[in-house]
Amino acid sequence: MSLSEPIGVTDEQASVNTAVHRFTVLTVNTHKGFTALNRRFILPELREAVRSVSADVVFLQEVHGTHEQHPKRYSNWPAMPQYEFLADTLWPQFAYGRNAVYPAGDHGNALLSKFQIVRHDNLDVSISGHENRGILHCVLRLPGDGPEVHAICVHLGLREAHRNEQLNLLARRLAELPSEAPVIVAGDFNDWRQRADGLLKPCGLHEVFAQHHGKPARSFPARLPALRLDRIYVRNLKASRPQVLTTRPWSHLSDHAPLSVEIEL
Repeated sequence: MSLSEPIGVTDEQASVNTAVHRFTVLTVNTHKGFTALNRRFILPELREAVRSVSADVVFLQEVHGTHEQHPKRYSNWPAMPQYEFLADTLWPQFAYGRNAVYPAGDHGNALLSKFQIVRHDNLDVSISGHENRGILHCVLRLPGDGPEVHAICVHLGLREAHRNEQLNLLARRLAELPSEAPVIVAGDFNDWRQRADGLLKPCGLHEVFAQHHGKPARSFPARLPALRLDRIYVRNLKASRPQVLTTRPWSHLSDHAPLSVEIEL
């Protein structure tokens, strides 16, 4: 496994003296900064909503790195990559995993962090001839002398057979990690048939909403969630206060309802 250096600020800028034992995680499919059905560009509103949660680590799916045509169409299109625009001044460290590349630009997964990202790696889990998908694996160093935390941002395919292959690739990556390492896996699993829990349980992962409420959270579509597509899994960590953010403004931003949870080392 080869993990590269993060995008973002220096170690000195990211350092905090007080040890951290508890932090908040948020995961959201940004739908490339558009509302459902691409009716309106709402990335600035989405940034304000994400900031309001005050999460320490944010897992993002479907975020643009570049796009040549959209800046000509939308006057409020940011002059920087979407993940950097969302990070703003709250998340000094960020990493991006480019999954889909096309003539006009690219999009993928991203991770925003208030903690130092010491390494990151984007695992290509695309199935040949179909959707481009990836798993962004970041290693976080929290203030204090605790263990490094592995934060893995996931966006899986729409077909069950593809998801099963991608989950097997994720399981292989998890098997490479030390058994005692704290791990968070979050994102859009597209797992409407709810098969991922069974496939990932042998890896030691536990889904936080299933632990607390018996089933993963309903997260899609955002205005009236019916399908359980988005997940937050943990290993060697305690999770509390899992929430689905379905009220305004979230119900009118993107097509997925975000999930949040408190994590304790």
